[in-house]
This record gives sequence, C-alpha cells and structure tokens, in this order.
Amino acid sequence: MLRPWKLQMKLEPHSGKAIYLQIADAIIEDIKSGRLKAGAALPGSRVLAAALELNRNTVVEALQVLLHEEWVVSVERKGIFVAAQLPNAGRPAKPRLPKSDPPTPEKSVHIVFDDGHPDSKIAPVNALARAYRQLFNQKAKWKMMGYANELGDPAFRKAIAHMLNHQRGMQLDEHQICITRGSQMAMYLAAQCLIREGDEVVVEHPGYMPAWRALEHAGAKLLHVPVDQDGIRVDKIAQYIAAGRKIKAVYITPHHQYPTTVTLSLQRRLELIRLSNKHHFTIMEDDYDNEFHFGYRPILPVSSLEEVKHYMYIGTMSKVVAPALRIGYLVGSAATIEKVGQLRKMIDVQGDTIMEQAVLQLIEDGTIRRHIKKATAYYRSKRDLTAQLLQQHLEGKLQYTIPEGGLAFWLVPIAKIDWELLSVKLLKRGVKIISQEIYGKHPQVNGFRLSYGALSEVQLREGIAALAACL
Repeated sequence: MLRPWKLQMKLEPHSGKAIYLQIADAIIEDIKSGRLKAGAALPGSRVLAAALELNRNTVVEALQVLLHEEWVVSVERKGIFVAAQLPNAGRPAKPRLPKSDPPTPEKSVHIVFDDGHPDSKIAPVNALARAYRQLFNQKAKWKMMGYANELGDPAFRKAIAHMLNHQRGMQLDEHQICITRGSQMAMYLAAQCLIREGDEVVVEHPGYMPAWRALEHAGAKLLHVPVDQDGIRVDKIAQYIAAGRKIKAVYITPHHQYPTTVTLSLQRRLELIRLSNKHHFTIMEDDYDNEFHFGYRPILPVSSLEEVKHYMYIGTMSKVVAPALRIGYLVGSAATIEKVGQLRKMIDVQGDTIMEQAVLQLIEDGTIRRHIKKATAYYRSKRDLTAQLLQQHLEGKLQYTIPEGGLAFWLVPIAKIDWELLSVKLLKRGVKIISQEIYGKHPQVNGFRLSYGALSEVQLREGIAALAACL
C-alpha cells in the first residue's frame, strides 16, 4: 500500500515534553491542517522509527496515544488510518494522563508472554535465607569476607562438576569450571577468550541475539545457519567449510533450541563433532534450561560425548534457584579456564562467594534436588494447560509442537501476520508478546515464543483467548 505522506516534524529532546507525545502532537497538527486527510494511511512504526532515528517502542507509544484519543483507527491486516470522524468534530478528545504518568502501553499491561522466564514465586526463598543465616552464624564467618578465587568457591565448583558428571554425562573436575554471574557473563568471557577480530562464527537462525552481540563485540563475523525440526542445519555448516570459510566456532543451543525449542538430533550432533574435530573449530554449547525436561530423561549435552575435542559449555542455575541470583558457569579445558580466570579478574576480581556457599548448602542438603523435582511437575502442568488452551482457541491459526522441556512454546502463524498491528491490538487488551525481531532479522522470522512459566492459570487463559481474538 502506498503511504505518500512525508514526515515534517522537529523533535526537541530537551523540551520537557515526552518524545512520543511530540510525535503524536505533530501528527495531530497534520490531521487538523488537512495534510493528513480522513482515511489516509500512516507509515508503519518501523518506517516512522527509521525515519526519525528512534527506538520503535517510542513510535508505538505515540501510535497508542493517537488510537486512544481516536485520531486514528487500526484496521486488521491493513494498518493504521486517519479516523473518518475526528475528536474535535462534535466530540471532545479523551483526556491524556498527566506528564508525570505518561500513557505508555506497559502501564496497562498485566500479561506478558516473555521468552521463558521461571516463576519466582516458587523459588526456595526460605531455604536460601536459612542458609545465609547459618553461614553468618558460624564461628569463622570472618573468613568469608576476604578475597577468594576468581573462578569461584572451590567447593561449589566441585559440586557443579559432580552434578554435570552424574546428571549430564560429562567427565570433568573443578579445574575446568568458572562460576560466573549468570550465563550471559559466561558467554562474554568465552567470546573474549576465543574470538579474534575477523574470526567467522556460525550461529543458529533464528537464534539468541544477546549471544550474537557478545560474539560480535569480540570481533566475530557471524554466519547465520537456518534451523529446522531437527535443529541447526549442519549440512549448511559443511557447505561453508567446503566454500573455504575458516570457521572459528559454532554457537548452538541444542537441548531446547532458542527460540524454536527443537532438539538437535543425534545424527547432527555426531556430524557437528566430526566437522569440529576435522576442522578444529570450537563448539560453544549454551545449555540454558537443561533442568526442566518433561520426557523420560533429558538429552545429554553435545559436550558430554566422548568424541568431542573442542568445546566450551555454558550453563546456569539462575532459573533453578531464582533469576535475581546470577549463577552461571563456563566449562572448558583447564588451560581455557585458566585464561578465562585471568580475564575475569580484570572485570570482577571474584564472584559472590557467600551466595555460592549458600547455594552449595542447598545442594548438599537436598533442597535443590527436591525443588527441581517439584518445579518440573509444576511446569509440566502449566505446559499441558497451555497446550490445551492453544488447541481450544488457536487450532487452525498456529502451528506448534508441544515442547518436551523448557518454559515456552514456539508458535508459527499459518496465515501471513502483520506483527506490528498484532502487537498494538494485544497491548490494547493488556497483553504483551515479544517482537520476533529479537530472534533475527535476515530473513524475517515468522514466529514467536509464548512462555507459560511465570504466568498464572488465569493469565494463561485470558492471554491466549486475547491472542486468538486478535489473530
């Protein structure tokens, strides 16, 4: 559809008036002056954001103001148009909220389908508080207050090694582990230690963009490889190699691929390892939600297979204990971890030793094991309810596979979707979904993650019903 209206607005960041209101008022002035006539189509939020060099969320807020005040109307699958009857034509405009409380969409949002967050309400908070109290009541508590090892508390690292060996089939000791403040810090350290300017790194597409940014910051040139129902297309990696590309690393999320939730098949795992061993590239494995698996048993990590020679393994306990407690870990050869430790000391002399000892206590007394068992049953029940609601409300509109683990569904619309319009319509109902742009841009990703972990049953029912009404 042609949108001939040209932007003529001057924004003043220091005027004291919110930018989104400046945009809305400029469009209102063009409507009043006749430059924008009834029925005229407005540019989409992406076009406006690019033209004004602003964050798209700011433009979406401006459009929300125009919709709220009835200067424009939203037409399903077509876009946003100037209203036929304007607010000043016999009807007063709806009042705006005061400047101190701007009418951003997030203010009214009460259901957020995030990308897979756990439910903090079931975190073992009381047990963790008890562990902290016991630590501070011990006689030699002063020993905890000094400097410690940059790789993390040795006893805690040994416990993580024991867990990985017995539950994930790995063969390592504490000297191959660095405790980090969450998995993103582990990803950053791994990228900085491995990548040099111009190195080519394969990533999944769609994929996890925070990891892409860490790799690019280290100097990597990313090669995007598509994902299908069996995980990353390893044959495409082989084609890159055959074409002479010198691949330094391959970043994967093979257990529950982010964002699609698919599992990398055994055949592709073995082929990836064969290519890695032959061409000496590192497999960077991000196992971000291994604990929550609803089948008979989780698939073991690629890094656990005895054939693998070049690997770095990233995991987290933040989803198990609580997201606010940043507990990640990076696994590699002893030489690699020594290098990681040297870099870690430049940005963070040591981790949170007291927290590590508190969580260690929960591991040793069985609290973590019992919590994972309880949480897995809890999330399995939520997953089943979500599957039931999707079938009830969205059968024939979306394609999806019921995931064997993790905390989210990957939904792919059958018909072509105007994602921008869908997002705006859902926000009007108090529901927010994550923009598919965070999964990759080239090509455009036609799908989104719908997380059920942090939502109540009432929220799931209302949110999925709203999604069905807007599709």
